[in-house]
Amino acid sequence: MTVEEITASLRTLLTAMPEAQRITSINQVKVALHECSPFKNEPVDCVIWMKTQEIKANDYNPNNVAPAEKALLNTSLIQDGFTHPIVATCDESTDQFIIIDGFHRFEISSKAGELNKRLKGYVPVVLMPQVNNDKNRRMAATIRHNRARGRHQINAMAEIVRELSQLGWDDSKIGIELGMDTDEVLRLKQVCGLFELFSHRQFSQAWTVK
Repeated sequence: MTVEEITASLRTLLTAMPEAQRITSINQVKVALHECSPFKNEPVDCVIWMKTQEIKANDYNPNNVAPAEKALLNTSLIQDGFTHPIVATCDESTDQFIIIDGFHRFEISSKAGELNKRLKGYVPVVLMPQVNNDKNRRMAATIRHNRARGRHQINAMAEIVRELSQLGWDDSKIGIELGMDTDEVLRLKQVCGLFELFSHRQFSQAWTVK
């Protein structure tokens, strides 16, 4: 059987299905194609549709969007459609899908309204399996997605640096993973004001003017 014949049969089969079953089946076909794709290591190679109830926000995202920008995002999603899927991962310990990037797109589309109705309660999602069971890697991935856009809340960023430091990450690793230089990491540690974050640092002797 040729690819054209398979495609024609698949189209006939899918068209005859009830909508919910059709969406599930289309996702299954996409996953199967992704598994044999030469680009299977790229998350964007497989965009699936998930119910908003299946996804939850993370509890550490420091990215903040002003009301005017959020309103523009809403207009963009309505007028231009979804051009950037939600990035998520499965926390296998809880069997929940957690957002890595796209919280504001998710928030807008999950509320009752024109967009939610049009999307039938679904959102497009790409999955990052490589960070499934490691919260620290999920946090680092979120920061990397956010750094080039939006505005970070300083206190939230400082809290992330504090948590990574207490888990044994040194300033160099934090800087590399979060896209910061050493001075920026140090400033965020200062925001925390926690003595233990500086306990390993060597300071020069104080001097006075006589």
